[in-house]
Amino acid sequence: MGPLFGYKILDLSRVLAGPWASQIFADLGAEVIKIERPGKGDDTRSWGPPFVEENGLSAYFCATNRGKKSVTIDMGRPEGRVLVKRLAEKADVVLENFKFGGLAKLGLGPEDLLKVNPRLVYCSITGFGQTGPYRARAGYDFLMQGMGGLMSVTGEPEGQPMKAGVAVVDVFTGLYASNAVMAALLERERSGQGQHIDLALFDVQIAAMANQVSSYLVSGEQPPRLGNAHPSIVPYQVFPTKDGHIILAIGNDDQFARFVTLAGAPELSRDERFATNPARVQHRDVLVPLLETLLAARTTKDWTETLEAFGIPGGPINEFADIDADPQVRARGIFKDLAPGLRGVANPMRFSRSVVQDDRPPPMLGADTSEVLASVLALSADDLATLRRDKVI
Repeated sequence: MGPLFGYKILDLSRVLAGPWASQIFADLGAEVIKIERPGKGDDTRSWGPPFVEENGLSAYFCATNRGKKSVTIDMGRPEGRVLVKRLAEKADVVLENFKFGGLAKLGLGPEDLLKVNPRLVYCSITGFGQTGPYRARAGYDFLMQGMGGLMSVTGEPEGQPMKAGVAVVDVFTGLYASNAVMAALLERERSGQGQHIDLALFDVQIAAMANQVSSYLVSGEQPPRLGNAHPSIVPYQVFPTKDGHIILAIGNDDQFARFVTLAGAPELSRDERFATNPARVQHRDVLVPLLETLLAARTTKDWTETLEAFGIPGGPINEFADIDADPQVRARGIFKDLAPGLRGVANPMRFSRSVVQDDRPPPMLGADTSEVLASVLALSADDLATLRRDKVI
């Protein structure tokens, strides 16, 4: 039984940030009811290729919707809004990522639903939040990576600012949302009251800048783009090897001394320009070319095995096929079968007693509409037939 067994999540979100949060709830045992548009569903159902050959689901949709129930309701119609409001009365959490004020116009905003269910935790995810001059603007991950500072420190020094290869702002926002919701549920145990959570992609991106934005706040200076190098640690970057590349991630002076000794250049650790990390950061332009020559003399496999044997942090840059074959990945069961023709990535949370239910496939569009509306709202077969006839569900 999952740690969130017994909780009911009404998921009105689409695409990635909201569904990432609700997938966590599903993995942890909550009943997640995903509301989708009849006939179309979540936009990501059509984002492909690739698609799962056996059932036509897009890989994108599968990445963030496992373990949920799909219920189709047309919220543009009054009858559909009544159904959503009735479901919210029975829910512990409503999760949505409509534009600012979008659901309020439909009578489904936080004030509306908290009136009918004062214990409800209502989580809104928007681009810029519920306040401020940008609140009405749409928010997109790529845009947030630029506006929130990530791209200012990502990329080669002389190249273009670069985005990350994954929609990290959406993923981070989903993680913050799941934390915030669970904190509000814990608080509800004391107060007996629900509340509205206001999460903005923009806020999350700035918060996720961690040491980089802290460096600016301390120094008043913009951290530079350094490619794969680290602003505060040297050597901590990608280096060419005889047959590819390797990451060298040396975090202290002892590791550096051991590395250069292994590499056949122990004198580098005695050079005052390189003996300490602050000195290495100051003289990186001199040190890095010397290390490049040393590392280029051996293969990636040779270096990886040698570094591991001597406790020096380093390793290869894996493609997904390499990860799939990795013995650590297999030992941890990180990739698992969800359905015929469909594999997924395990939830990384591991509990000593509770069960993580991350092996349930994502739903087909509307697959659970009848079951949910009958069991949660006690609608009869005739009621359901009427709603289908009128194209409400």
